[in-house]
Amino acid sequence: MSPRSERIEKLKQISRERVLILDGSWGVMFQKRKLDEAAYRAERFKDHPGQLKGNNDILCLTRPDIVGDLHDQYYAAGADISETNTFSATTIAQADYELESAVRDINFEGARIARERADAWTAKEPHKPRFVAGSVGPLNKMLSMSSDVNDPGARLVTFDEVYTAYREQMIALHDGGVDLFLIETITDTLNCKAAIKVILDMEDEGYEPLPIWISGTITDRSGRTLSGQTVEAFWNSVKHAKPFAIGLNCALGADLMRPHIAELSRVADTLVSAYPNAGLPNAFGEYDEEAHQTAHELHEWATRGLVNILGGCCGTTPDHIRHVAEAVKGVKPRQIPERPKAMRLAGLEPFELA
Repeated sequence: MSPRSERIEKLKQISRERVLILDGSWGVMFQKRKLDEAAYRAERFKDHPGQLKGNNDILCLTRPDIVGDLHDQYYAAGADISETNTFSATTIAQADYELESAVRDINFEGARIARERADAWTAKEPHKPRFVAGSVGPLNKMLSMSSDVNDPGARLVTFDEVYTAYREQMIALHDGGVDLFLIETITDTLNCKAAIKVILDMEDEGYEPLPIWISGTITDRSGRTLSGQTVEAFWNSVKHAKPFAIGLNCALGADLMRPHIAELSRVADTLVSAYPNAGLPNAFGEYDEEAHQTAHELHEWATRGLVNILGGCCGTTPDHIRHVAEAVKGVKPRQIPERPKAMRLAGLEPFELA
């Protein structure tokens, strides 16, 4: 058994014993650094055209010290799993910065930095091993929805183009040493299916199999993803991948996310994750929910047996994660339900035939 396979088995064992803790927001922590354009460029991109400030993924190449320090902060706060800083590291997303050629390096270095810090923390605290999730974020182009209100069939990308973009990203993350893939903040299920196909194809090609974690986004109080699916329909659409975990993140604070997590907990026969925002943004786009407030909400979810993995999304900090980790310490994880066999399909709504 390879060292990575041993880590994966350990992760699965721990998930049966307690609630796992994911890290929190990366964007808000980079914003606190008040980095200027020069910090994003460094020597490698000093002559690159256009603005690079705000392209946080590029910091894996230009300021790896800051990226590594943020992993350290979240691991110190109690996170079991930290994500790579690669949320937008695909050729499709990086085209906005004309940095398609840097995509492999961003992902490989993002994974390498995270692996290095996780291993260092595991060596220091062997009773609490740390793990790395390869962050595979949504794209700025959707397969399920038209790009032109006057043409329902219009698309800016094809399935093959999305597949190719995700493939380059995930091979680099795999090579860099991640323990699992986290396909997150999914607004478009068809984009997600392209990412899933990449992972399944990689396994067929001989890459070491890694757990798949899928996290969708409910965009508003309607309880649907941006491409129109309910939570149960979303689960039915991706359950064929037999994911290690399924969950929701972003868009909503914990109070508004709770009913949707409860529904997912009811129907999913795998681990359920949740990492909400620190409430809803205020008029200035900032998040006001304090760490103890987030922890109070998520403690209730855990004690009600709704979740297996908890963390934070937009607006959350290492302090939020510290409070959440303390709040759920000793709480038993959700028990995975055994559901009767049935044909379960989905369009925008779920369909079940016993």
